[in-house]
Amino acid sequence: MADISINDLAKMVGVPVDRLLDQVKDAELPQRKATDTISIEQRATLLSFLKSRHGDSSGGDTAPKKITLKRKTVETLKTSDNQGRSKSVNVEVRKKRTYVKRSVEEAQKEAAEKERLAAEQKAKEDAERIEKEARAKAALDAAKAAEPEARPRAGAKPAADVKTAAAPEVRSDARRGTLRKDSRKPEEDDVAGKKPAFRGKKDKDVTLKKLTRVRSSDDFILDEDELEGEVHRRARKKLAQAKQHQFEKPTEFISREIEIPEAITVSDLAQKMSLKSGEVIKALMKMGVLATLNQVLDQDTSVLLVEELGHKAKTVSDTAIEDNLVESINYEGEEVARAPVVTVMGHVDHGKTSLLDYIRKSSVTQGEAGGITQHIGAYHVKTDRGMITFLDTPGHAAFSAMRSRGAKATDIVILVVAADDGVMPQTEEAVQHSRAAEVPIVVAVNKIDKESADPERVKSELSQLGLISEGWGGDTQFIEVSAHTGQGIDELLEAILLQAELLELKSVVDCPATGVVIESRLDKGRGPVATVLVQNGTLKNSDIILVGHEFGRIRAMIDENGKQIKAAGPSIPVEILGLNGTPDAGDEFIVVDSEKKAREVAEFRLHRYRETQIAKQQAAKTESLFATMGKDNKKILNIVLKADVRGSLEAIMTALQGIGNDEVAVNIVGFGVGGISETDVQLAETSAATVIGFNVRADKSAKMLIETAGLQLRYYSIIYNLIDDVKAVLGGMLSPELREEIVGVAEVRDVFNSPKYGAIAGSMVIEGTVYRNKPIRVLRDNVVIYEGELESLRRFKEEAAEVRNGMECGIGVKNYTDVRVGDKIEVYNRTEVSRTL
Repeated sequence: MADISINDLAKMVGVPVDRLLDQVKDAELPQRKATDTISIEQRATLLSFLKSRHGDSSGGDTAPKKITLKRKTVETLKTSDNQGRSKSVNVEVRKKRTYVKRSVEEAQKEAAEKERLAAEQKAKEDAERIEKEARAKAALDAAKAAEPEARPRAGAKPAADVKTAAAPEVRSDARRGTLRKDSRKPEEDDVAGKKPAFRGKKDKDVTLKKLTRVRSSDDFILDEDELEGEVHRRARKKLAQAKQHQFEKPTEFISREIEIPEAITVSDLAQKMSLKSGEVIKALMKMGVLATLNQVLDQDTSVLLVEELGHKAKTVSDTAIEDNLVESINYEGEEVARAPVVTVMGHVDHGKTSLLDYIRKSSVTQGEAGGITQHIGAYHVKTDRGMITFLDTPGHAAFSAMRSRGAKATDIVILVVAADDGVMPQTEEAVQHSRAAEVPIVVAVNKIDKESADPERVKSELSQLGLISEGWGGDTQFIEVSAHTGQGIDELLEAILLQAELLELKSVVDCPATGVVIESRLDKGRGPVATVLVQNGTLKNSDIILVGHEFGRIRAMIDENGKQIKAAGPSIPVEILGLNGTPDAGDEFIVVDSEKKAREVAEFRLHRYRETQIAKQQAAKTESLFATMGKDNKKILNIVLKADVRGSLEAIMTALQGIGNDEVAVNIVGFGVGGISETDVQLAETSAATVIGFNVRADKSAKMLIETAGLQLRYYSIIYNLIDDVKAVLGGMLSPELREEIVGVAEVRDVFNSPKYGAIAGSMVIEGTVYRNKPIRVLRDNVVIYEGELESLRRFKEEAAEVRNGMECGIGVKNYTDVRVGDKIEVYNRTEVSRTL
C-alpha cells in the first residue's frame, strides 16, 4: 500500500483526526498536520507503540498484558423542585477499568509469599497458645501451694476471726498472684452452711476453667472444684441446647430408588424424591412438559424425570399389590379328578329347566315367574355314574351377559333345542358363547315326544352353525330327550360323563379355594349373599375371602338344598354369607390368610373402579356435549332400579340402556340389589325418576315417602313385561310426527281485481274440496312458490266455507297478489301421528 495522509488513515481506522495526531506525536513521528503523509514503516512503528502502551511491548502475536475497558451509561433521575413539580435529569456515568496480566513468575512469587505469611501466622498462634497454657499452669500450681498455709488448724479459731467477719472478703487472683477486695457484704456469703451461689460475672483476667475463690469465713480457702463443676455443667447445658436447635443442611446428593407406578401425580413424585414440587415442575419445563401440581404423569415421563434428577427409577405395576397377595399364597398341590361343570343353554321356553328338573327330581320351573329362568341356578347332582354340577342359564335375549358368564365357568355345554321349534336367535348366541370359551357342546334335542317334533330339521339347522352330528360324520353328540317322559335322560348323562373323561378334569383339593361368583343378592335378614362355584381347593367356614372389591370372613355356607355345610370342594356350588357387599356376578374369588391384606386389596380395587367410572363419565359428558350441539334437547326417562339378584339387575340394565334413539333415552340414576329403601325414594324424588322393583318390594317408610312425593312405583317379575312398558313410556315421550294430506286442488282460470281483497283468482276446483280455513300452497309449473292461507272464498258473491270438485269459485290469497292464470292452489290438512320405538 502506498503512502497515505493522516486524514485518510483516521477515516480508515475510525478514529478522530486530532486523536490520531496526538498518538503520532506520542510515538515521536514527524507528522503534525492532517495533510501530512505517513509511510508503511511509520504506520508499523505507530502500531508497535500503541501495543506497548496497552501492555504488549513485543508487538508480536502474543496477548496484551494490559486491557482497559471503558463503559458509559446514561441514567435518568426524577427530582422535584420546591413547588412539587417533577423534573427529569439525565446523568452520564463513565467507568474505566484496567486489567493487568501477570507473568508466571509473579504469580508463583505471590503464592510463595502467601504461604510464608500463613506459616508465620500459624507459628505465632502456636507460641501464644503454649505461653497461655504455661501461665495458666503456673497460676494453678501457685494456688495449690498457698492452700495449706491459708487453711487454719483443726478446732482452732483464728485470732482475726472477729475482724474478718466484718471485713470485706478477699479474693486471690491466681493468674496475677495479687489480692483484691470484694465489695460483697459478709451476710451475702455462707449463711447457715449453704454454698455461695455462682454469680456468673468474672474478671476478665481470670480464666473460666481455672477460676479460684476464697471464702471470707475460711481465710483464703479455695473452692475450685465446686466452681469448676458448675461451670462445666452450664457449659454442657448450653452446648446441648445449641445442638438441639442446630440444623445442618445435607451437603451431599442422596440418590434414591424411586418406585414409579403406571400413573402418578407431580406432588406424589416430588414427595418420593424428597424434593419441592416447584423443583420438579421446573425440571419438567426443561424437558418441554408443562405440568401443574396435581397433574398425572405417565410412567415413561416419570422415569425420564427421575433419571434426569439423578435418581434410579423402578417401574411397578398398578396391580402389584394384588400380585404380591396372590404370590404369597400357595395354591399348588396334588391334583385329583373332579366332577364336570355343565351349563344348560338354549332359547327361551325350549325346556332347559324342565330337563334339569327331571334330572334333579324337583320342580324348579313351577317356582319361577312366567316359567322362565331369571338368573343362573347352580346345582350338583349325584348320579349312578358320578357327580355332575349343573348351571341353568336364562334363555331370554336380555340375559346375554349371564349366558356368557355361564360358558366361561363351565367345562361342558348342553345346548337344548326344541325339536318342534328348531334353531332360534338365543340358540345361535349360545353357540357363539360356547365357541368363544372353547367349551365342547353336547346337543339335547328336547320335546321329542311331541307329534310335531322334527329332529332332522334341528340337525340340518345346527350344521349351518358348524355343529355336525356324529351320525353325519361330525364330532358333536346329538341326544334326543324328553323332559316330560324322561326319554333319553340316561343317554344324555352318559354322554356328559364320556365327554368329561376325554377332558381329564383335575384340580387340587388341599389348598386355599379359588372360584367364580355365579350370582349375588342382598338378603334383608342375612345381608349380602353370594352363590359361588369352587373351581380349585376347598372352601371352608371362617375362611377370609376376597372377591372383586368386596371381602369378608365366611359366616355360613349353604348348599342348593338349604342345608349348612362346613366345607365345599372343587365343582361344588354354595351360598356364602359374610361379605361386606354384593360382588358382581362373574368376579373371581380367592381365599387369603390375612383380613388386613384383603381389605387393602379390596380398597385398592374400589378406588381404581371409581377412578375408571369418573373417567368414563367425563368422557361421556364430553361426547354428549359435541353430539347434542346444535340439536334439540334429548328427553330422558330417569329410573331407579332395584332387583333381587345381581345377574337380573345387570340384564335389565343392559336391556334398558339399549332402548331409545336420538330423541329419547333411559337414564338409570340409581340401581342395586335388595328391597326399595327410603334412600332410593329420596334419590328418585331428587332426579324425578320412576322407581322399578324387580322381584323386590318397598318397605313401609319408602311407600309413605312415595305417596307423599307422588312418584311412580312399579313392580315386575318377568323381564320382558318390564322392557315392553319402558318402551311404551318412551314412545309416549316422542314428539308426534306431522303428516300432510292434500284435500283439494283449484286451477286459476282468470284474475280479477277487487278494491277490498286485491287480486282475486277465478278458479275451478279440479280435485277434492277446497276449504277456507286450511293452509294452502300456490304452485306454478308444479313448483311451490308460496305457502299461506286463504283470505276469501266466494261462490256467486257469497262467502263459502268449502267448494266441492267441479265448481267454480273466487279465491283471495292472504298477503299474495302475484296470482296468474294457470296457477294451481293446493289445499292440505296437517295431522299429528303418535310414534313408537
